[in-house]
Amino acid sequence: MESPVFEEIDPASDCDCPGCVHWRRALPHSWSGRTSTHPAAHRALALAAVASAALGAGHAAVPAAAAPHAPHRPDVSAGDEPDSPQGGSAPLHGPGGRPAQPSDAPEPTAITRTEIIDRARTWVAAKVPYSMSAFWSDGYRQDCSGYVSMAWRLPGNEWTGSLAQYGERISKEELQPGDILLFHNASDPANGSHVTIFGGWTDAAHTHYTAYEQTRPHTRRQTTPYAYWNDSDRYVPYRYKNVTPEEPAPEPDGGTPGAPAVTPYPGAAYFGPGANNKYVTLLGRMLVARGAGGSYASGPGPRWTDADRRAARAFQQAQGWTGADADGLPGPRTWELLVTGQGEDVKDGAVGPPPASHGVPGYPGRALFRPGADNAYVTRLGRQLVRKGFGRFYKVGPGPRWTEADRRAVEAFQRTQGWRGGAADGFPGPETWRRLFS
Repeated sequence: MESPVFEEIDPASDCDCPGCVHWRRALPHSWSGRTSTHPAAHRALALAAVASAALGAGHAAVPAAAAPHAPHRPDVSAGDEPDSPQGGSAPLHGPGGRPAQPSDAPEPTAITRTEIIDRARTWVAAKVPYSMSAFWSDGYRQDCSGYVSMAWRLPGNEWTGSLAQYGERISKEELQPGDILLFHNASDPANGSHVTIFGGWTDAAHTHYTAYEQTRPHTRRQTTPYAYWNDSDRYVPYRYKNVTPEEPAPEPDGGTPGAPAVTPYPGAAYFGPGANNKYVTLLGRMLVARGAGGSYASGPGPRWTDADRRAARAFQQAQGWTGADADGLPGPRTWELLVTGQGEDVKDGAVGPPPASHGVPGYPGRALFRPGADNAYVTRLGRQLVRKGFGRFYKVGPGPRWTEADRRAVEAFQRTQGWRGGAADGFPGPETWRRLFS
């Protein structure tokens, strides 16, 4: 069986290989993952090593040099810093890193949830490098709080100590795409403070969610345990005060008086595993009206189920769509046909009776798919990848031990779904698992 290939890479570097990314997350408190990035710290450690060698065995042991103490400022890293130190409050920056002219609209403006997530995705797609001192072309600082400032379209660069003033505290049950999870360590801001953007639940039990975050080495989108990998009990959910519930509904036919309003497409974040909102209910009702009611044993309701996916896929197939265009997840075109009453209805019997269960083996969790993993789920994953046409990566197997062949096969499958960046890292999440076995 092919053995996985590992490289001796310092986890504190900017290496973006899946192994380094995984272990930076899996071992958040390890010394190797916490090496200070401050140049003075590197110099101090180097000088200590030289001094220790020069003293020789005849001298008393010299204590290990400590990283220089960092004052309690948001723009200075401490020796035990998190992976995402941050800069302080600052204006937007123009070309060459110079402060931009004061904005004509210094007050925060209204923004929809769809716009927040769309803005967050621009940095994920661009893989904006992490920095607490550099500024991206849009004027926002390239750290975690600058990322949220950008997504919320704030008039300046904030930090974890000031973001809360732009939001209102909410409960876990109230979280919706575009809200944030904020940890500000007031006693030591440089140690642990961080913020992520909530992109939606990835499981019905609400134990994991899609997090958009700016962290080393660059912006990423990944499934994250609630509320975070570490210091979970210290993260607080906030909702931007100026978020609007949905985009204004345009009047059809150029604003003809009396014409019925059309609900605009809310965005992909509102549909899929873990979604629970009024748009899922509306989608189900529209699908039932178009002939896909046979998919539902009960409902439809606000919680996304496999019945919604099967009904949406039947409607998409009725339009003659195949492959990724008929994946059961409603995009803008599917939504447009449903809300306007256009397109072809689902023919009788096309959906079939609802299955006794989801028909997909339960996703066992990310911990079972990582370097060193050895279990039956890895074998099941590999065999399904072979059935789907991704067996070319295996020289031997597949088998129960996770290998680079498994990761490359998963990555290839994810890319066929149209995913890029962190969404196609080669490690199967709940949605990869569902699509692979459905």
